[in-house]
Amino acid sequence: MRNLKKLPEESFLRLLFAFFSLSFLVGSLFMSDLSTIFSGWWKILTSTCKVTTNYWALGGYAATFLNMGVVGLIALGLFCLPGAKPNNVSTLAFLLTMGFCTWGINALNILPSILGVFAYTLVKREKPGAHANAMLFSTGIAPLISDILFRYPHAEMVGFRWEGLLLSLIVGFIIGFFLTAGLGHSPIVHKGYVLYSAALPIGMIAFFMKAVLYKVPGVSMPDAPSAEGLAVVSASTVNVFCIVVFGLCILGALAMGCRPRDYWELLHDCGHSVNFSKRYGTPAMLMNLGVYGLFILAYYNLTGAPLNGVTFGLIFCMVACCNSGSHPGNVWPIMVGYVLASYLFQYLSGFVGGNFAFPIHSQAIAIGLCYASGLSPVSGKYGWPFGVAAGALHYMMVTSVPDTHGGFCLYNGGFTGALLCILLVPQLEHFFRTKEERKANALQRK
Repeated sequence: MRNLKKLPEESFLRLLFAFFSLSFLVGSLFMSDLSTIFSGWWKILTSTCKVTTNYWALGGYAATFLNMGVVGLIALGLFCLPGAKPNNVSTLAFLLTMGFCTWGINALNILPSILGVFAYTLVKREKPGAHANAMLFSTGIAPLISDILFRYPHAEMVGFRWEGLLLSLIVGFIIGFFLTAGLGHSPIVHKGYVLYSAALPIGMIAFFMKAVLYKVPGVSMPDAPSAEGLAVVSASTVNVFCIVVFGLCILGALAMGCRPRDYWELLHDCGHSVNFSKRYGTPAMLMNLGVYGLFILAYYNLTGAPLNGVTFGLIFCMVACCNSGSHPGNVWPIMVGYVLASYLFQYLSGFVGGNFAFPIHSQAIAIGLCYASGLSPVSGKYGWPFGVAAGALHYMMVTSVPDTHGGFCLYNGGFTGALLCILLVPQLEHFFRTKEERKANALQRK
């Protein structure tokens, strides 16, 4: 195992991606509905998946794990293309895509946008592997592709049609082709304070496509999936699988020689514009992946969030930032902000006679918190009180943002974080000092 420590970052990450892909495939073999694995997967592939669709209810447990494993292998293949050099952003792209394979992404609806990015590389005469991250980030619009393929312009499912196939290919192609430029510009807008940086261009594209396909031509928006599907839960599946996988990550990190002080140093990193595997080594990053994953699992168990397919995927969406800046030390203030805001607005709702619908254990808030964690550089850079405030502000906004993109953007919470930073970061830079600036100022006074 210590030989793994000597591997270059890109080689280690490919092995890590293979580990997760195989874990999902092996996990599918242990599901109680294994006999329906292929019929369930076909249903996942050929159904619409507007936010929030629980694949455990749609296709079953085994089929969902199969979907995660197959998409994982596809993603791994992209990182083996000429020019591919997996890094911390690749870790985010891979695990984020895996998380969405339980409620919005499948092996079919990711293809059109990936082809669009491929076309971009041909036009620019660049190696396709150099844009593997963009290919995966483009799948954040996957629910729209499925909707066009099987439903548009009708309100109900009409099934496979050549018109739908052609239009979905055109839309996905255009999205993938023009996304790359947006991905490069996004960090300039939020200055690196949102780790889910791809959410901004994806969210804006979804907003634009909703206007072009639905609002302007007067096509009625399809209804959101029935909430009944979210009632299909399995606490044992979520807990057992996550404990085993994240536990293996911790054991692997220890076997690779990760020392407590190595991880302690990582836990004190502010998380702003950082590559953990480069700065602290792959063993410490792997330790963070395992510890952070169990930390998230504990939070969802303690708050009583429904452990369905969506929540299961959210754990991987949230842990996706383990190599780009997030760790328990800078995420806990975001969580506290969410909890405090929930109780505050529950009180205010009762005071004004409102109909409060977003307690801390509700599905919408569980989803919102996942992407609010992408604001961890705020708490890391400015201090935990600012992280609490950022979490509370994200709580207030996240349930309203889906109206802008019609529920077709999987990166809704990250998009919310980006919009929040457009408002918040100028105020922080204008009125407050970072922790480093406060420390330097204190030393000057002595």
